[in-house]
Amino acid sequence: MKQDRKLHISVQQASRGRQKRAMSVQQALEWAFRVEHAQLESPEPPNPKLGQGFAVSLEYALVRQAALGCKVDGGRYKLDSYTHPDAEVIAAVVAGLPGSLGGKRMAIRVAELARAGITPDWMPGAVPRCVPVEMKRNRHGNHATTVVVGSERVLSRGKWRTVELRACPVMFRPDSRLIEAARRAYNEWWQALVWIRDGLISGGMLRELTVTNVTPKAKPWARD
Repeated sequence: MKQDRKLHISVQQASRGRQKRAMSVQQALEWAFRVEHAQLESPEPPNPKLGQGFAVSLEYALVRQAALGCKVDGGRYKLDSYTHPDAEVIAAVVAGLPGSLGGKRMAIRVAELARAGITPDWMPGAVPRCVPVEMKRNRHGNHATTVVVGSERVLSRGKWRTVELRACPVMFRPDSRLIEAARRAYNEWWQALVWIRDGLISGGMLRELTVTNVTPKAKPWARD
């Protein structure tokens, strides 16, 4: 809550001094969806003549901005029904994410993560490890469960005996496919943020915010 208040106060101060507040794209998204409670609205169907790039989403954002009016309520008390025009523009650009980057599904994910103030879990430090499939506990402690996999004839004290051959079933946890899926999902989110950042910077539609080039790390799991 303190972080939310700081973001809101910083924008209020910027509006009073007519000086734009610089934010990274992730900070701008969190401010728009978490502090200003912006909502996603589906953009108009894209015009094939315009293509699927920034032209569609930014055009829609401009229309939304114009519909809100030109006067910005900078430092007054924020009513529950009031959403800052810059937050509306950010939400409109997010809603315009192209299908190649996940479209509406990704737009919702970006908004939900920003609203919660979190980064996708890319499973930091996760390494597949070989562990027993099942553990049992007795009076001697914890022991891996074993299963019979065959038998063998052995000579013991002058007599042939049949003994069981047992093995411990193992698995790799966490599963490497789970790690790969988590990091692939993070990368898709990161690509969406880059697209949103570039759109907000090139569009020049934000009145009181400036979006910087800063983004989260593309592959935070990669070693330097």
